[in-house]
Amino acid sequence: MKKLLALLLFVGCWLSPHQPYAWGFFGHRLINRLAVFTLPPEMIGFYKTHIDYLTTNATRPDSRRTVVPGEAPRHFLDVDAYGDSALTKLPRRWADAVAQFGEDSAMRHGMVPWQVLLMKPQLTEAFRQHDADRILRLSADVGHYLADACVPLHTTRNYNGQLSGQRGIHGLWESRLPETLSARYDFFTGPAPYLKNPTETIWATVAASYAAVDSVLRFEKELTARFPDDRKYGFEQRGNQTIRVYSYDFTQAYHEKLNGQVERRMRAAVQLVGAFWYTCWVDAGQPDLDNLPRSASEKEKLRLAREEAELNAAPRVSVPGHED
Repeated sequence: MKKLLALLLFVGCWLSPHQPYAWGFFGHRLINRLAVFTLPPEMIGFYKTHIDYLTTNATRPDSRRTVVPGEAPRHFLDVDAYGDSALTKLPRRWADAVAQFGEDSAMRHGMVPWQVLLMKPQLTEAFRQHDADRILRLSADVGHYLADACVPLHTTRNYNGQLSGQRGIHGLWESRLPETLSARYDFFTGPAPYLKNPTETIWATVAASYAAVDSVLRFEKELTARFPDDRKYGFEQRGNQTIRVYSYDFTQAYHEKLNGQVERRMRAAVQLVGAFWYTCWVDAGQPDLDNLPRSASEKEKLRLAREEAELNAAPRVSVPGHED
């Protein structure tokens, strides 16, 4: 297992330029990749065959985020925008949320749990139809949103510490810690469980993330008071650029202060992604996946290439909520 994780981490690093969204490219790709190994024998053959697709395309929703209208809200939910007891009062169905708050307002404050639940019947139907391309596309995308739901800073308006004088904490928690320390993380989750109530599970996941917001912010502020800037930050070479980063000493101290919180949330994401894929497959009647194509179709490859070209050519726009 340790050799396997070391290999996966190496591949993840090779594929992973630094970027600011949840878990970074590194984390999202590693979560989707590791989730494959939680699946039962009836599924793992198909998913392992396509593990590179699931790994590489785990980050595609972030690539669409500032280009595709309506994409950005799928990555977060500002729980604190809804007042006290929000998590017990918010509608569990997206249609009910839109009816109660209006679509513009609901989108402005994010929709990650609702997005996951909207995709549940889509992936189930893709399994039922034996549509390999759609299974892969939906599996990769929903893995991203599920992982986002496991991130505390994706459940608050103060998502980057911009409201508390802690700008940059987003990248520290979600990217710097995993990229620097995850070779030591324990990612073993055991087999993916069947989710008897996916709605309850995704909302419980958001609640657990939101419960951690206070410690995420408070511990960073406490450490900052102890670390002068020349110890809090350092510089690293990224490609042809020298960039300012949180120092190893500050990163390590934050990890210890959080008592492994990032590791636990990352492990929870791995299990949740595998469980969601597994649940959709079971609910589709456990179709035989062994006879499905062992590579993405030419049509799917062309779609990915066309989307990539369009994303590269499209102008980046400012999106409301969680834009940095």
